[in-house]
Amino acid sequence: MAFTAKDVQSLRERTGVGMMDCKKALTEAGGDMDKAVELLREKGLAAAAKKAGRIAADGIVYAVSDENKKVGVVLEVNSETDFVGKNADFVAFVEAIAKTVVNQNPADVDVLLATKLEGAAETVADALQEKILVIGENLKVRRFARYEGVTATYVHGGRIGVMVRFDTSADIASKEEFKTFGKDVAMQIAAANPQYLGRDEVPAEVLDKEKEILTAQAVNEGKPQNIAEKMVQGRIGKFYKEVCLLEQPFVKDSDITVAQYVENTAKTLGGDIKAVEFVRFEKGEGLEKREDNFADEVAGMIK
Repeated sequence: MAFTAKDVQSLRERTGVGMMDCKKALTEAGGDMDKAVELLREKGLAAAAKKAGRIAADGIVYAVSDENKKVGVVLEVNSETDFVGKNADFVAFVEAIAKTVVNQNPADVDVLLATKLEGAAETVADALQEKILVIGENLKVRRFARYEGVTATYVHGGRIGVMVRFDTSADIASKEEFKTFGKDVAMQIAAANPQYLGRDEVPAEVLDKEKEILTAQAVNEGKPQNIAEKMVQGRIGKFYKEVCLLEQPFVKDSDITVAQYVENTAKTLGGDIKAVEFVRFEKGEGLEKREDNFADEVAGMIK
């Protein structure tokens, strides 16, 4: 029995499965729509597609530094519930994805999904599909960052992942004292959540907006406009200390800034250290959380 592109579209709408898989199923079923649906269900694709509509905002953030390859990776893989993030099989899967990013250097998530999973014969996308079926929740590889060079990583409870890249003297990076230093800086980023490395990175429009807000605050305090503008110059320093990593008070010693901690460590180790860039992922940030309403669920079952 022949089938048309419209039949493929119809099967896709009925099952939520991708166009190519629908076309293969119809071909295998000889154009029989019900048989094609059955085939997709047997392969688990239709079931997985239904799960794909659910909100995945939990899961795990993972980070790793490969000292030999001089590559660091921070990765977020989402699930529907926090229970999955504690599942050993799921965690091992996330670690395998991170190794894939380290070794294969995919350009983005789409390329990563099409890449063969480290230590497996299948792609990351196929392995993800299998995990969705086994675990019974929607799973999603949301994002990753990859730095080459001297990196330090830190993960806080699977919820916050940080990676920092440094420029250093050749003989410093392998020292245990430097590794402790790198972890300290990464922990600072996890705890204090800076938005920028230093004040030079703060966009002009962000700075102008902050000055506008601070000026309005001073005027509302009853200060004349000219005095308010002078006050802003002093208050903007506090803003830099809040949003710029290098200007923040160091969490382990508030008497010095992070910039001073970097400088002091470089002197102690007898070389040069410069923090170059960092990335901080917090699990589920910016995603809508699923909120189950038991009463609505019961009402839906009654209907």
